[in-house]
Amino acid sequence: MADKPPLPPLKPLSAQEWESLIEDFQFGGARREKWTAAYAIVPSLLDQALSCLLRRDFALKLSIILFLEEFADSLFGGDGVGIGGGGGDESSSREGSLFRLIDTLRSFLQTPVDGVAVGISLKEQMMVCVTSILISLEAGADRVPVRLLEGLVELLLTVVNRPNHGPDRQIRVVGCECLRELEQAYPCLLSEIAGHLWSLCQNERTHACQSYILLFTSVVHNIVSQKLSVSILGNSVPLVPFSVPQVLLSGFGSGKEGNAGLNYKELRRALAFLLEWPQVLTPCAMMEFLGMIMPVAVALDLQASMLKVQFFGMIYSFDPVLCHVVLMMYSHFLDAFDGQEGEIARRLLLVSRETQHPLVFRLLALHWLLGFSELQLRKDARKINSFVDINLNFYPSVFDPLALKAMKLDMLAFCSVSLDIMNSESGLVGDGSTGKSMVKLFQDGLVSVSAFKWLPAESTETAVAFRTFHRFLIGGSSHADVDPSTTRTLMESTIFHTVQGMLVDVMLECLRLVPVIVALTDRLLSCQKHLWLGERLLQTFDEHLLSKVKIDYKLVTCFPLFDRIAENDTIPPRRLLVLLTKFMVFLVEKHGPETGLKSWSQGSKVLGICRTLLMHHKSSRLFLGLSRLLTFACLYFPDLEVRDNARIYLRMLICVPGKKLRNMLDLGEQLLGISPSPPSSFFNVHSPRSSHNVKTPRNISSYVHVERLIPLLVKQSWSLSLLPSSMGSNKPSYIEDIRDTELIVEEVEIDGSSSIQIIPETERIGQPPEPLRVMDSKISEILGRLRRHFSSIPDFRHMAGLKVRISCSLRFESEPFNRICGVDSPAGGLDAIDTLPAMYATVLKFSSSAAYGSIPSYHIPFLLGEPPTNANVSGQEVSLDIVPLENGSREDKRLRAPVTIELEPQEPTPGLVDVSIETNAGNGQIVRGQLHSIAVGIEDMFLKAIVPPDVEEDAIPGYYSDLFNALWEACGASCNTGRETFPLKGGKGVAAISGTRSVKLLEIPAPSLVQSVERYLAPFVVSVIGEQLVTLVKDGGIIRDVIWEDVASPDDIDPVADFERGPLHLTYFDDAGEREGIVNISKRNLGSFLVLIFLPPRFHLLFQMEVSDFLTLVRIRTDHWPCLAYIDDYLEALILA
Repeated sequence: MADKPPLPPLKPLSAQEWESLIEDFQFGGARREKWTAAYAIVPSLLDQALSCLLRRDFALKLSIILFLEEFADSLFGGDGVGIGGGGGDESSSREGSLFRLIDTLRSFLQTPVDGVAVGISLKEQMMVCVTSILISLEAGADRVPVRLLEGLVELLLTVVNRPNHGPDRQIRVVGCECLRELEQAYPCLLSEIAGHLWSLCQNERTHACQSYILLFTSVVHNIVSQKLSVSILGNSVPLVPFSVPQVLLSGFGSGKEGNAGLNYKELRRALAFLLEWPQVLTPCAMMEFLGMIMPVAVALDLQASMLKVQFFGMIYSFDPVLCHVVLMMYSHFLDAFDGQEGEIARRLLLVSRETQHPLVFRLLALHWLLGFSELQLRKDARKINSFVDINLNFYPSVFDPLALKAMKLDMLAFCSVSLDIMNSESGLVGDGSTGKSMVKLFQDGLVSVSAFKWLPAESTETAVAFRTFHRFLIGGSSHADVDPSTTRTLMESTIFHTVQGMLVDVMLECLRLVPVIVALTDRLLSCQKHLWLGERLLQTFDEHLLSKVKIDYKLVTCFPLFDRIAENDTIPPRRLLVLLTKFMVFLVEKHGPETGLKSWSQGSKVLGICRTLLMHHKSSRLFLGLSRLLTFACLYFPDLEVRDNARIYLRMLICVPGKKLRNMLDLGEQLLGISPSPPSSFFNVHSPRSSHNVKTPRNISSYVHVERLIPLLVKQSWSLSLLPSSMGSNKPSYIEDIRDTELIVEEVEIDGSSSIQIIPETERIGQPPEPLRVMDSKISEILGRLRRHFSSIPDFRHMAGLKVRISCSLRFESEPFNRICGVDSPAGGLDAIDTLPAMYATVLKFSSSAAYGSIPSYHIPFLLGEPPTNANVSGQEVSLDIVPLENGSREDKRLRAPVTIELEPQEPTPGLVDVSIETNAGNGQIVRGQLHSIAVGIEDMFLKAIVPPDVEEDAIPGYYSDLFNALWEACGASCNTGRETFPLKGGKGVAAISGTRSVKLLEIPAPSLVQSVERYLAPFVVSVIGEQLVTLVKDGGIIRDVIWEDVASPDDIDPVADFERGPLHLTYFDDAGEREGIVNISKRNLGSFLVLIFLPPRFHLLFQMEVSDFLTLVRIRTDHWPCLAYIDDYLEALILA
């Protein structure tokens, strides 16, 4: 590949092109690139620039000089060579360019000043430009091109070596300054010609002598600091031509011949000469001069009193720089000024109080006095008393500028610290004998900025006032002091309690200042040293502010402070929750058409504080108060969004343990240093949408279990299903006796005062004629009771039917659930409550082939997994060891979720309920699957009969007893109610009773039977008959609120008489005459249980249990004969339970 051709040189530029080039270089980027990419800039541009500077008719000389200085790195940069030679063409070219630059400077200096082509300012700028370029290109003495440095120094020495020459005195001043900069860049560069510089200082009589003095002082200072043994009186080395000292070429550490020691005699003479010239120095020059003289005096072991006598009088000057020089000298020589501290303090005090001084000078005086006092306190605490007396005069006046007030308040804060130190050393408590009260200091000083109470919160005066609050709060607890005892002592001090009370009063008077007080509290809380002060301040607000604040719409301004209180777990949340609850009650009471948006906004902010409490406090600490607040919001708050959000928070508080709850509320941020988020942001989190996150494991039922809480007595594995009675019917025949009544009734008036109902004959076509029935009073009473009872039973075809609820529990095993969901188990194992996996937003869906109606799903917000069987879950508070239920130990309720299956049976039969689950894992994985089915037994259908609303509570046992007797008669074979219909609740349907009887003999001792009845049938017992049985049941105390009959009534004995005369006939049908079994029950009869069971949707099951010593005869009557298929097994299981 051929080499790229060289770039052409830059063509000669006009004045306008120079202006464009300078602008493009200053702008940079593409505008500069168009010059450097098209031309060989570095050699040709520099040549043109230096040529233009020598042209008399060129008007942009000053601009080009500044351009060369600004872009010196680009124009003169390159791989330079060190002292002693060059290396390569690039280095030679660079050195040649620098030589041309120095030659151009020489030409400038030799050209007479004509005011047109060359002026004094142009010469001065050229000298400064060349000096700065040379210093900036070379980082150290070992990089100095010797010939260049010597040439520039020699040229500058030629300029300054004309003392008392009037016309060019300003050029000589600039020359001295350039030499001084070179001396600072290369220490001891002019050390060998120090004698000539001394002579120049002695001979110069114009104002330029200041520059000569400073140049000579810097040379002496470098000689002393480098401990260079050189004569500063001799002139053996010529001034020009100049040569770089050998010690600079070889390095200060390499040659020992130049470091034999200081020439103290000559240096002291030189110092004495320099101390005679301060009167010719300006204040700024005096500060530089003294800054160099003090190290020299220390190195030469001179007495500091010499400097004090020479310069202490400047403290009375009206120039702040000279005062600063005296204070700088005082900080270096403390012992020399012993006894004059009061004089310095009084002078500074006077300066700060004299209004004719500039404000900056007065502020500096206060700054100096504050630092001066702190320095004295560290030096000798015994002298603090005098400074306190002086500083007590620093009360701000009304007309002081605000900046001056702030500084004076800082002085008062320092005085309070000093008073505290004095009282602690003297053993005084409070004001003591001195009468100096820190509290009075604070209160009197704050008067000057008392306008903050009515000024805006963002005003400068408010900022000054709260800056003073902070200064007095922290007191002597400085950041430099690592001892925490100072903070503890401060919290018990009088001034701290005073400031706390004043802040509480300020908030009660001016709620708009709450954000400023919150900022003050945040400042304390963010400091590790003063964290305890911030917490104590929040505790004070909790104790004294929350109980006094007014409940109105302005309370929302205090919510930032409430957030800080809620974030601090050292403060009990009780008072805050009480206040927030009262505020929610206020919002509900004041809600109206014009306050809807305000109610929503402030209610959402209250929930935001509740969220903060949940994140920073343990749930057990919050539960009572927060649950009341959230419950009230759920029930009564007018805004729907706030109610829904409160309901979610309440469910999370109840169901989710602390750490996992905080992780849910964290919204992906770190818990510590959480940034504030909008109150409703938690509810804006999008739910997972991607379908690939859904998993449907086949064996989910092996580790996720839904189990009944109460096991069934009968493990029913079959269900009786009846075929339809005709091809056109899809309902069993026993359902059809519930039918609608839609007869057309005509009303005919008779005599204008009464009417009769006539059923048209057309409505009776197709129906068999009804025989005439004659009813006695007993039948009429039975029918009345039945009509009253059936009128309370809802017709499930037209309204919600009766519900049957089956209580279950949901649990899952941790390890297989983690494997399925792809969640890594913690390294420490699943041995702590916080490491267990959890299921979120679980939905259980139910279905069944039995006639149970539509079964609603069940929602479980949160559930922890069970640990492995060989692990113990140890929480932070309570041990949660999980032991299998069959071992008799109580399981942890937090690891099992209650589940209620709600059925609406249309037929009282056993069956199976299929269960499917959809849940979310902690990593967002959605899990779906089928769980084991839940068995529904006949005993799940057992309900208590419905009591009409007009029955008094004391009359309920009698009502049940009468209802049992009526149903017993109605279900008997000889009853005349078989064709009677009873209207159901709702007025659209009627029901008829078709009774069936059966009997069951149980071989079981009487005590065992009583225990079984008390355990399983106690809610359904309506009457206990027989003195012995009544005594036995009453002693148990389980069956209550029933009818007790010590002696059986004739009505109860008559139906039984037929069975006690001889052998017992077990008859299932009325026309069955065959005897299927003969049982002798001649044993002693203890009494009877009358049991009334309601079977939804409208059926009944009646037991008359005749109890003897070892046998019990159960007479069964029902108006739903298919249930008899399951009652035999149930009674057998009852005696085995």
